[in-house]
Amino acid sequence: MATVSLTVNGKAVTANIDPRTLLVQFLRENLRLTGTHVGCDTSQCGACLVHLDGKAVKSCTTLAASVDGASVTTIEGLANGDTLHPMQEAFREHHGLQCGFCTPGMIMSAVDMVNRRGNDLDEKTIREDLDGNICRCTGYHNIVKAIAAGAEAMGKAGTPARQAAE
Repeated sequence: MATVSLTVNGKAVTANIDPRTLLVQFLRENLRLTGTHVGCDTSQCGACLVHLDGKAVKSCTTLAASVDGASVTTIEGLANGDTLHPMQEAFREHHGLQCGFCTPGMIMSAVDMVNRRGNDLDEKTIREDLDGNICRCTGYHNIVKAIAAGAEAMGKAGTPARQAAE
C-alpha cells in the first residue's frame, strides 16, 4: 500500500491506496467525485481531465501516488457553492453539451485554455486546443460557442480557474 496526501477541491485528503491506483480511480472510487469520467482508458478522449497544480492533465493515465502533495481541482471544485463557474454557466447557456458525458472534461480543458491563452479566443484556436477532447454526440459548434463565451465571461469577472477558496 502507498499513502497519498493531496488537496482536492481545496480540502486535504489522505488515503492508503494500491500503488497502481490511477488518479481517476482515486477521485471516483475513494473520494466519490464522479464528475471526472473514464471514457477510453487510453488518454485520447479527455473525459478524465482535471487540473493538477493548475494545469490540465488526463487522470486516466496519472498514478495517484505520483502526485502526492499536489493540488487537484475537479469539475466539482469549479463552482463556488451554488454559483457556477463562468465556463460552466456558458456551457449551460449555449447548450455546449448533448449527453453530457464529455462535458466535465471539455469544461476543465476550456478553463485551462483560458488560463494559458487568455480571454480572447477565436474559433480556430478553440478547435485546435480541443484536440484530445472527444465528443461523440455533437459537431462541436455549441461547445466552441460556449468556450468563447465562457472565456469572455471569465475575463469580465476576473475569474481564476478555481473560484472556491482553498
